[in-house]
Amino acid sequence: MFASFIAALLSLLTAVVPPPSFDRAARSTTDPSSPWVVVNKRLPMTPADFEPDLVVVDQHLVARAAAADLQALLDAAADDGIELHVASAYRSPSYQRGVYDGIVARDGPELADRWSARPGHSEHQTGLAVDVDTPAHPECRIEACFGDTDAGRWVREHAARFGFWLRYTEADQAITGYGPEPWHLRYVGRRLAAELTRTGTGTLEEFFDLPGGDYAE
Repeated sequence: MFASFIAALLSLLTAVVPPPSFDRAARSTTDPSSPWVVVNKRLPMTPADFEPDLVVVDQHLVARAAAADLQALLDAAADDGIELHVASAYRSPSYQRGVYDGIVARDGPELADRWSARPGHSEHQTGLAVDVDTPAHPECRIEACFGDTDAGRWVREHAARFGFWLRYTEADQAITGYGPEPWHLRYVGRRLAAELTRTGTGTLEEFFDLPGGDYAE
């Protein structure tokens, strides 16, 4: 009887006591070495030549801050029978220039801006962004159909547990400035990913009240 009373009391206290407030100023959104940094079409990388502290995970360079959780994510996927790999991670400004210019040459500048960041505006330069794929569906490598694969669904359901956020979704195009990329994950850390999930906030721009959308010019 007493044990039941205590259990009921604890349940009531849990229901009425709000979760501790989340300090949105705890980390910088402008320092490129911060896991909360926001880089987009309106907020360029500063300094432009920034290079993160890099280590290798799955044969790709990533920021050291993201490495352990990225490996944990890949291992968890494998435990669930999902073969998940890193397809792209850190990109230097010169590498990003090559990627962007290649898309411009193929598709024109308007489509290039929809699917690729101009040099100096890419999250990949932080080392905190990774593109993932699965050998089970090579035809969906860096393609929208990745989101419909078992790997894409697993990523959508589980990435936040490991501190990664699905950065570019169909619902958030006007805010992020990019078309949906179900393969593109951005490391923000487990605490922030949990808070984004809890509050139902889709983008970093909304969460930190920062500008987004298209390039100013």
